[in-house]
Order: sequence, then structure tokens, then C-alpha cells
Amino acid sequence: MITSADGKTAYVSNTGFGVLHEINVIDLVNLQPLKNIDTRPLYGPHGLSFTSGQLWFTAQGSKAVGRYNTVTDSIEWSMGTGQNTTHLLHVTDDQQRIYTTNVESGAVSIIEHQLVQPTVPPTGKLPPNAKPRMDWLQTLVAVGQGAEGFDVSPDGKELWTIRPDGHIVIVDLTGKKITADLDAGVLGLHRLAFTPDGKHAIIVSVRTGDLLVYDVERRQEVKRRQIGKGAGIMVDAKENRMFISCTPDNYVVVFDLKKMEVVRKLEIGGRPDGMAVAEVER
Repeated sequence: MITSADGKTAYVSNTGFGVLHEINVIDLVNLQPLKNIDTRPLYGPHGLSFTSGQLWFTAQGSKAVGRYNTVTDSIEWSMGTGQNTTHLLHVTDDQQRIYTTNVESGAVSIIEHQLVQPTVPPTGKLPPNAKPRMDWLQTLVAVGQGAEGFDVSPDGKELWTIRPDGHIVIVDLTGKKITADLDAGVLGLHRLAFTPDGKHAIIVSVRTGDLLVYDVERRQEVKRRQIGKGAGIMVDAKENRMFISCTPDNYVVVFDLKKMEVVRKLEIGGRPDGMAVAEVER
């Protein structure tokens, strides 16, 4: 789930294990559905990002990333990753870089919008009208099968991803290579998010119910709490807190990032999962 920049609209993906093709659009002012976006031929929409008025999404059933134009009401761009289960998504503010985790293939995609020089044909001579062009280029970093939850550090230098076997893999986004592989010793690691100041990484397990706090600079665990089986994380930077959906436990916890403690439990029911924050005047 993601919201528009003005907080008036929500977009909810329906992946259906990679076979569905629908994103629901919801009016958050009047609390009613607006329409459904048909993503075909891209199947299994899952990860979402709303950046500069554009809705970006992964299509895990089609091994691809797509972009939906909210003004023209159309899918205007897509690119295949060639990887199995292209799942979660991060798009930079300038829309020049895209990061995804490809769960079954065990790879992180780094997709960059770059200027590409024309390729010299077999004749050995470029045609008179050959010019450089902008194109999307993908680099794959092997991080291990099952890597799913991830986040990009606030300074844009590192990507941290986690695997259900308890490993935390750190990728240098400049060199596009792994710089650390840490064993947290906790199974079922599912989601990870950086604190707004970038000093800590919060990691939750959907199997054991553990929440881990890692010091980013030292790359060491500094705190562990039992909060419930965490399946999703939403950062509320304005209030310096996180909401963590504990899907199997049917509640959401509010985690204070200053105290590094749970300060509230919301008994939502109905297996809460995806979350987004929006400030709406009604």
C-alpha cells in the first residue's frame, strides 16, 4: 500500500501469488473506492512507490517493474528483470534509480537510467543519424535466495536486505557489491527499515516475533525486543516512530524510535499487513 504525495489517494496492490492484475485506488478524503487499475500484461503487482506523481510497481508474476501515469490513466513504461519473484521496490526521488529484491532468484536489481552511446554495427561505421540515447540498464547483485525485505540508507550509499535464514546482507550502491554479510541468529527475518537519521536499522522476524535494532556504523545489534510476528514496517519520520504490522498476531505495534520501545499496540484484527501514512483534512 502507498499513498499519493497529497495524502488524498491510496493505492493497494493485489498480487495473488503473481497471477492477479489489479491495483485498487481509494479516496482517503471520503473513504471510498475510486477505481481499479488493470495492470495487464503485467501480472502480480506487489511493491509500490509513489514518486513525483508517478506510481511505480513490481510485477512479480511477470518478472518486471512498471510505471503508471496517474494523469493519463495508463501504464506508460515497463522493464523486465529476468528474475523470479521481483517483489519489493525503492525508487529514488529523481527517478533515475530503481532497486528491487528478486526473492526466488536471490538477487537485488539496481536499475539505472543512463546515457548510452550507440553501438558500432558490423560495418564498422555508425549511421549518420546515430546519437546517444537514454536507456535503463540493470546490474544484479547476488544476495542469496529468499532475500526480500530491504531499505536504502537515507544517504543513498547502502542497501541492506535480509533473508529468512537470519542473514543481513549489505550492498555498497556505488560499487554495486556486497560489503558485509551478517548472521543475526534469528530465523524468519522479513522486513527492514532505517531510522530517519540513518543511525539504526530496525529488523523484524515474522517467525519468532523478535525486533532487532542494529547500529548502522558499527554493524552490530544493540537491542532486541519481543514485539510479535512482524510482517511489515512503516516509518513515520515526522513523529520519529514506526508502525509494525504483526500479521499472524492480528495487531499493529507503535515503536518509538527515541525510546526504542513499543509504546502502543493497536488491535486491528484481520491480519494487517501493508501500511501507509497520510495527513488528510476532512
